[in-house]
Amino acid sequence: MTDRFRTMAFSIDTERLSLRLRTKEDAECNFELLQEHQGGTTLSIDEVEQRMFERNMQAQVEGFGILGIRRLNEDRPIGYCGLIIGRGSFDEPEIAYEILPRFRGHGYATEAAGAVVEAAFATGRERLWATVGSWNAPSFRVLEKNGFSAHHSSTGERGEYVWMVRDAPA
Repeated sequence: MTDRFRTMAFSIDTERLSLRLRTKEDAECNFELLQEHQGGTTLSIDEVEQRMFERNMQAQVEGFGILGIRRLNEDRPIGYCGLIIGRGSFDEPEIAYEILPRFRGHGYATEAAGAVVEAAFATGRERLWATVGSWNAPSFRVLEKNGFSAHHSSTGERGEYVWMVRDAPA
């Protein structure tokens, strides 16, 4: 992490959610989300746990990372939301989020993303990115509700991606 940015909060509570750095208890949820991706995953649950541990270590160095999402006063994770370099950069990271299918449609992704956006701007960053498959209407709604707007599009291995951007409040 550079001295230019503060560390993002790794513990955030919202009206309905609790966001924390992911632990072993998040591995099953993450594994289920990976299985949903086109082609599934070849990772074992142990490899998912190891990858989450490595990302948490990386978060400590970079000052931002992925947080597991739980509904307040519940132990079972329902997804994740956080910042990654992804297609962005250290200075202008990308927001990433996923919610288990049975919990979609309740505004959890929108609420979690709003909390992460606020935490990201509190680090001193001035711009955030998100890349969304052109077919993913629910993600566009989450981002638009959180002040993101379309910037440009590009084509990747899984088709067209729309680059959404949000600048820090003035």
